Amino acid sequence: MYNVLEVSRYIINYGHTKSYNISNLKLQKLLYFVQALFLISNDNNEPCFEEDIEAWDFGPVVPEVYHEYKMFGSLNIPKINQYKELECDSNGCLSYVTKDFIDNVISRDDKDIIDLVVDNFAKYPAMKLVEITHRQSPWIKAYQEGKRTIISKDSIRRYFDGI
Repeated sequence: MYNVLEVSRYIINYGHTKSYNISNLKLQKLLYFVQALFLISNDNNEPCFEEDIEAWDFGPVVPEVYHEYKMFGSLNIPKINQYKELECDSNGCLSYVTKDFIDNVISRDDKDIIDLVVDNFAKYPAMKLVEITHRQSPWIKAYQEGKRTIISKDSIRRYFDGI
């Protein structure tokens, strides 16, 4: 299982190699579909990432990723060469550390699954992906206007396992 920000960075950079436009809104939907495929494509029903997906007005959202990239609004997120990460030093002080993006965290087999999702869904405009997720029971059952409720991994698994 991976950290969702690592998966996001991979998706963004993979998108750039394929000339896909990946906005924050589109990235959120791609993460939802990646999680779904992971949940149904391995024997352990192992998720791609542990972080929760929430039901927001515009569909499924991973809050940590939303906040990381919200500065780009609806624009294409630029290729990630470096990123900042909050770290705690030996004195307990927090500081941001700049790190180089290294594409070795995600296994080749898992990249193949992620690539499959991105290749199939990145061609759609973000709002089309919103429409698609709004018709699916995991978002429908979790969504409550004005609230940010969790879309359970089990709900995602059951829905996509039945397709």
